[in-house]
Amino acid sequence: MMSKGAKCLIIRKATPEDADTAAVLILMAIKDIAEALTGEKEEREILKVLREYFTQEKNRLSYRNSMILEANGEIAGIVIAYHGSEANQLDASILARLRLRNKNASIGKEAEEADYYVDTLCVAQAYRGKRMGRMLIAAAEEKGRLQGYPTIALNVEKDNERARRLYSRLGYKSSKVITINHHSYDYMVKHL
Repeated sequence: MMSKGAKCLIIRKATPEDADTAAVLILMAIKDIAEALTGEKEEREILKVLREYFTQEKNRLSYRNSMILEANGEIAGIVIAYHGSEANQLDASILARLRLRNKNASIGKEAEEADYYVDTLCVAQAYRGKRMGRMLIAAAEEKGRLQGYPTIALNVEKDNERARRLYSRLGYKSSKVITINHHSYDYMVKHL
């Protein structure tokens, strides 16, 4: 696919080899949630664990649930999506790691069982404002549609008005408010 400026843009399945850049993008997207999912506070350690999660086969942040957007061969963005009915199974390895440090650790529910769920979306700073986020969302929607899912959902932080407007323009509607890691999010759903 070509865009203005003759940039070659492709969306492809992620591979374990994408882990270094993917970890940085995931951290940019989920911020303090990354601390909660890794049990780490230092950025270097958070990135190390995110890389580990990304290379695992069964994990919410696995390469298997990820699509990469490349611009001229460089990773420009990532979208991670999976079906809500798989969330507990995908979180099992994360929870096991967290419980090594704290036997009472838990992971909050983000996705409804019936929805195909966009867990993480991030476009690298240098590529923002070029509709690449829309391309990644469209790719996730198409994947969900091809897998036969009737709805797709995502969470947007309450104070992220810009993202909320974008998702509304794309057909997502707020269905409820949930709390993730002590922050309020609108759970937004779109029929595929």
